[in-house]
Amino acid sequence: MNNAFVLVINSGSSSMKFAVIDSKSGDAVLSGLGECFGLPEACMSWKYQGNKHEVQLEVGDNNHQLAISKLVEIVREYGLVDDVIAIGHRIVHGGEKFTSTVQVNEDVVAEIEKLSDLAPLHNPAGAKGIRAAMQAFPALPQFAVFDTAFHQTMPAKAFTGAISNKLYKDYGIRRYGFHGTSHYFVSREAAKMIDKPVEQSSFISVHLGNGASVCSVKDGQSVDTSMGFTPLAGLMMGTRCGDLDPGIIEFLMKKGWSQDAIFKELNSNSGFLGVSGLTSDARGILEAMEQGHEGAKLAFQVFTYRVAKYIASYMVSLDSLDGIIFTGGIGENSLPIRREILKNLKLLGFVEDEKGNEDARFGNSGIIAKSELLDAVVMVIPTNEEFVIAQQSVELM
Repeated sequence: MNNAFVLVINSGSSSMKFAVIDSKSGDAVLSGLGECFGLPEACMSWKYQGNKHEVQLEVGDNNHQLAISKLVEIVREYGLVDDVIAIGHRIVHGGEKFTSTVQVNEDVVAEIEKLSDLAPLHNPAGAKGIRAAMQAFPALPQFAVFDTAFHQTMPAKAFTGAISNKLYKDYGIRRYGFHGTSHYFVSREAAKMIDKPVEQSSFISVHLGNGASVCSVKDGQSVDTSMGFTPLAGLMMGTRCGDLDPGIIEFLMKKGWSQDAIFKELNSNSGFLGVSGLTSDARGILEAMEQGHEGAKLAFQVFTYRVAKYIASYMVSLDSLDGIIFTGGIGENSLPIRREILKNLKLLGFVEDEKGNEDARFGNSGIIAKSELLDAVVMVIPTNEEFVIAQQSVELM
């Protein structure tokens, strides 16, 4: 066997992302998406050697199984099946049970299902994806990589809520954090960029996409992060509100709002979409701003201000700062948003390298600013969560 490929599967409630990753280089040999599960438009698309393909999926309750079956066909069709040595699954919530990547067995799947109360949209789907893959690839070892695992190094002062300790003991209510594989990957890449061991480095990692979070990384470990018990906390996002006075929930319930309506509002109708009244997409916000749309302008201002405020506050968790890292779809590609965030950090002495910021787009890494007060830089580093899943799966084999 010449290659060491890992099939990475990320199962959502109505979708499934997948990729065959070279565990040495991190390159995606094959990548694709199954979406609209359970609907008439259910389909599966993929890209191999620059060519795109798409097929319709049957409508049914077992779309994860159907998608996995089609994935088996695709992997075999391209002659990759003999080179796939493991399967890695992205699982959103590991609670306090899973602090690192684990090899999958029936007990692990059962524990993932037990944690569904903490991630009701994601963990049941992740378990379905694992069971389907175990049935389709019975001879391959399978591994679960948890979004929350990287943040299990947070000290109690960072993850403890200022609520009754009974709520923590009885229900596990605390800060868990998400985007762990992304923050893990970019902090390691940032250490390479400044030629310093990650175990001796301190970074503030800023993952900006439709979901967004900030993570303080000290000596290679997460010591604080903005998402909380659920991915709703922290920064303003595409459709999520981020931090909000919890008293607003009681206020709306007294006004006749149902629990479901409130949480749909906070999860699906807030963020960029809610403030702008226009779109949840950052690109649409920027385009509308250029046309003078006031709602889009306000959404841009709220978002960039809140990101900068979180970055500045996370200085408290560090003894020193080597760098700020921008990653994620917005963090990697939106120069205007990065530029505005840097302007809001003027008291920390950051001066933009305009050419560096222009160049660090569309998949390029680079240093885009330096501080005149701190021995720190600002970097753009494209994330590669699939590579982390592949690497950690192979390491456990």
